[in-house]
Amino acid sequence: MFRILLISTGLGCCMAASAQFHTVTPHTARYRIERVEQGTAGKTTEVTEKAATEETSTDTTSIRKQWIDSYLSVSYPLKEIHVTSPFGVRTDPFTKKRKRHNGLDLRADRCETYAMMHGIVVKTGQDRVSGKYVTVRHGDFSVSYCHLSEWRVKKGDCVRPGDVVGISGSTGRSTGPHLHLTVRLGRRHINPVVLLQFIDKTRRQALEKLSHATK
Repeated sequence: MFRILLISTGLGCCMAASAQFHTVTPHTARYRIERVEQGTAGKTTEVTEKAATEETSTDTTSIRKQWIDSYLSVSYPLKEIHVTSPFGVRTDPFTKKRKRHNGLDLRADRCETYAMMHGIVVKTGQDRVSGKYVTVRHGDFSVSYCHLSEWRVKKGDCVRPGDVVGISGSTGRSTGPHLHLTVRLGRRHINPVVLLQFIDKTRRQALEKLSHATK
């Protein structure tokens, strides 16, 4: 018969911060195994506790990475979101007549403007209405960032969420510094708020799952 002595050499956890996450990384419990022979008869007892602990730790790490990747798969277009003019019918600031506003205006004065998802830059240009603009395609829909003061990308560039595509400004038909977002699904304009809500939901869900994964 053999007697198994388990001598613990470390338990606990440490806190680690990555980007905007506060995650808990558990240390694997370590044991020194002493096999003490008490007789010639009997069978060897195999200790599996350490292996089970390591497997659990690996699963937790994999889940945590999944939700970190989910969080980083989207980005807000600005560090702060303040809507100054919504999507839909409004009074045109130049003509004072009721007119459809096909985008969303956000407060921004020479601020870095970020790609919201993985995509490819399909157009950069300048006209009298949009001023300097960048258009990024994300699958079936596209996002245009208008009234920029500077471009930071060029046609054909692949962008990731959070990459700077330009600097906001007041070029084109504009009453003052701001960022105008236009979102199209095919040829149809859709409310950019839908995209912002998707980003918010994705990030909130990821943070919630991360908090559970670290408990």
